[in-house]
Amino acid sequence: MRPTTMAEIAAAAPIIPVVTIERVEEAVPLAEALRTGGLRAVEITLRSDAARAALMRIREALPEFILGVGTVTRPEEFGDIARLGADFAVSPGVTPELLAAAEATGLPFLPGAATASEIMILSLRGWRYVKFFPAEVSGGRAALKALGPVFPHMQFCPTGGITAENAADYLALDNVACVGGSWITPAEAVRAGDWAEIERRAEWADGMASSRRTGTPAC
Repeated sequence: MRPTTMAEIAAAAPIIPVVTIERVEEAVPLAEALRTGGLRAVEITLRSDAARAALMRIREALPEFILGVGTVTRPEEFGDIARLGADFAVSPGVTPELLAAAEATGLPFLPGAATASEIMILSLRGWRYVKFFPAEVSGGRAALKALGPVFPHMQFCPTGGITAENAADYLALDNVACVGGSWITPAEAVRAGDWAEIERRAEWADGMASSRRTGTPAC
């Protein structure tokens, strides 16, 4: 059974690949490569005309896979992506309208925030899981360390500048539940259909996530 809350999603998928799918036929091979590599989730951004069809293709082919939809910026998109089979939505920022739409649909939502004021607004509305975006240019790990004591009940998913080199350092923070990034699914590999490369990157990411769960160093 797929997870139904952001807490469950973050626990099941501490590393979430973020991808913009330009061609519908790329969708299923991409998801299969990620799954074979050990990852359980993907975030498909709404930055292409193929995004919605790609979401449907993956949901039909891999019903157990966790599907997120990113770059959600309009309230009406919540009902749309929920009907297409999305498990959660992600936005780069937050508005009262987006929060109301998420609450109305019941779709798990990871709203974006980069400042203490935005985090306070989300906290007052009952949100506990927040996308910290854009992470690196918003202060990165130092900012998250500073925010931790002020918002001890909040958990963050940093995205924006997360790479193979710094992902483990982010995951080591107590207030980081998961990280998102495109380094596992680079655009050039997707365009070339190099699913073996994406599977290799997924295997490495899964190993890093597993070492976090067990507390052992990653190889």
